[in-house]
Amino acid sequence: MKYFTKDWYEEMQVFGFLTFHETLEEWEEELAYYKAEGIDYKEINRRDLEEMRADLLKFLPESFYPYIHDGTINSGFPTQELRDMAKQWEAEREERMEALFGEYNRHYESIKDQLPAGAVQLVEESLHDATVISVEKPSDEVLIIQLDCRGCFHYFTDIELTFTGVTEANIPEEFEGAWWLYDEMDLTDPGFELQALFDSPRTEVKIVARDVKIEVLE
Repeated sequence: MKYFTKDWYEEMQVFGFLTFHETLEEWEEELAYYKAEGIDYKEINRRDLEEMRADLLKFLPESFYPYIHDGTINSGFPTQELRDMAKQWEAEREERMEALFGEYNRHYESIKDQLPAGAVQLVEESLHDATVISVEKPSDEVLIIQLDCRGCFHYFTDIELTFTGVTEANIPEEFEGAWWLYDEMDLTDPGFELQALFDSPRTEVKIVARDVKIEVLE
């Protein structure tokens, strides 16, 4: 993928990790709540940090490293220095994200009129948060993907994508239950190239086909 890659998505998770309590009172109220519920809040934060450590070190500037190594990036109320660094990094990241979306949108608009109608529908009726039910390949040039779209912005039921004239399809063997996150479309001759980012497993899928039909399953 050129735009919405695994690295891009993982950086977004770092963005969420740097969300801090606005006031000391809010922080203390949360600590009191977890204590009353018998939950070890410090242990939760420690596990969260271990899960995110590699990505934090990968995407954040070195000025964050001391907070990551000693655990204070999420084990206490943030210092003003940490809060200021986070705000600056988030502002810079947001600027980069807006530029990326703008670049992709301009690319898509430049090819939209040349894409098959089904490919345009696939892009504009977003499949974000759809769940893979099944994947079939009845022939070399046909690929069928069934999706549960009940948690999406469109369809709100099961749908079936039938790709025809398929020349390339790199999809993991164990793919049922994967979540559709983001996608990007490109033009081929004939047809289109769809690249989609999925989670669970986190993978980049590429499908090159002549056409696609979207069918709502009753």
